[in-house]
Amino acid sequence: MESQALKPRYKTKQIAVGGVLVGGDAPISVQSMTYSKTANVQETKQQIDRLQLAGCDIVRVAVSDEEDAQALKELKSIITLPLVADIHFRYKFALIAAEVVDCIRINPGNIGSKDKIKAVVNACQERQIPIRIGVNAGSLEKQFETKYGATPKGMVESALYNIKLLEDFGFTNLKVSLKASDVERTMSAYRTLRPLVEYPFHLGVTEAGDLESSMIKSSMALGGLLMEGIGDTMRVSITGELEKEIEVARGILRYCGRQKEGITYISCPTCGRLQADLVPILKELKARMPKIKTPMQVSVMGCAVNALGEAKHADVAIAFGSGDGLVIKRGEIVGKYKQDELIEVFIKEVVQTEQDLIQAAKAGK
Repeated sequence: MESQALKPRYKTKQIAVGGVLVGGDAPISVQSMTYSKTANVQETKQQIDRLQLAGCDIVRVAVSDEEDAQALKELKSIITLPLVADIHFRYKFALIAAEVVDCIRINPGNIGSKDKIKAVVNACQERQIPIRIGVNAGSLEKQFETKYGATPKGMVESALYNIKLLEDFGFTNLKVSLKASDVERTMSAYRTLRPLVEYPFHLGVTEAGDLESSMIKSSMALGGLLMEGIGDTMRVSITGELEKEIEVARGILRYCGRQKEGITYISCPTCGRLQADLVPILKELKARMPKIKTPMQVSVMGCAVNALGEAKHADVAIAFGSGDGLVIKRGEIVGKYKQDELIEVFIKEVVQTEQDLIQAAKAGK
């Protein structure tokens, strides 16, 4: 039964970023961005390959100069992920990028005159590629910052202004982001704009900090918005390893109920009843667990007290005792095993359970 806290998703216009659909009833996609200089094509490709292996759906690269812009064609020819070009100020780079990429991210307000904006729109229209309007609280256009400050109101007014700029040229192949570096402004801006436009939203907290800070901010802001039905694609921004952005984003989608895929882990808090050191055990289990796509709930318990109670709703559970432990499947004990074989049996049961679920689904049960 689906949680009443999980609201239906807002109905939005659907666009295509390469082969990935965004908005409408499409799955919520996960994005990230490379940090290499885009003109260094091989290094950028390596980072994109890492992101793809981690589960990234769409990748964005910075286009800071003409060398970066000219490198996009070669880069696009050797990758398979949809490619987004991130461009500020220099509309000519957008014209070059529009010839090869799958989407362009701009803030129309800083591109220049209406003629320049129209040129970018025409280039995207010709190839039927979308534009992401990217509004950041820290870089609002002067007229909005002067009037409203770096507030949700200022962000929303900037977004509406920029949307109208493109709509005036007959362009509606859009998605929109409204990012701030804190939870409150980010959530407020997205909530305010959502009923006013039909375009899909790219969610994110910008400049969210290191892994710990970003996990907290992104889980609160993005997870909260997703549970309210807001959001069609997302990026978790982390000062750190690329793969962590994807890992955290997938976790947010799973734990807020928007992604029915993979293992959801339940594990004991540390307490005086623990019969085993769960911290390294859980780390080992996650590292050794094969890729599981079927939705499953797995419990890792440190004592018998929680074994048949809190773990009974799990598809598969493991409960450690003193030198041995139990493997439990849907509340029924599979067996009692010595600690040195317990993890092996547990992993085998998880793999077998996935196969059982797949077969049951095929049989229509």
